[in-house]
Amino acid sequence: MNAPAYTASSLKAELNERGWRMTAQRETILQVFQNLERGKHLSAEDLYHLLKGQGEGISLSTVYRTLKMMARMGILRELELAEGHKHYELNQPHPHHHHHLLCVRCNKTIEFKTESVLKTGMKVAQKEGYHLLDCQLTIHAVCPTCQRSLMPV
Repeated sequence: MNAPAYTASSLKAELNERGWRMTAQRETILQVFQNLERGKHLSAEDLYHLLKGQGEGISLSTVYRTLKMMARMGILRELELAEGHKHYELNQPHPHHHHHLLCVRCNKTIEFKTESVLKTGMKVAQKEGYHLLDCQLTIHAVCPTCQRSLMPV
């Protein structure tokens, strides 16, 4: 899977192709994810508060709509993490593609790479005539620290 490295101009071109337009808010949201620290994931609420803190005039509903749209386009990855709401990150091209190991007690998340999951996803999608946008594995587990806290003394 060779997902494109999105720039403002490539996002604009893709939006125009679909009959949509590039807005300042869409470009700002793309920039936030491009500059996000590696391994960091944002919920819609996190992004909204970050943008408001930067003085951006944007509504929470616009943030939700834009995140959903960018995830459908394959620009962002939508992640189901333990907090009960979706988080997002930039969909990185191969070889930066990764998966998540998540502690269900403390929500600690570790990113890891494995080619076998991606290869299997590509093979299944191709066999069925699909174009693969993303393939992700999230492993729900209990980390060593939380395991120790569960053990009787």
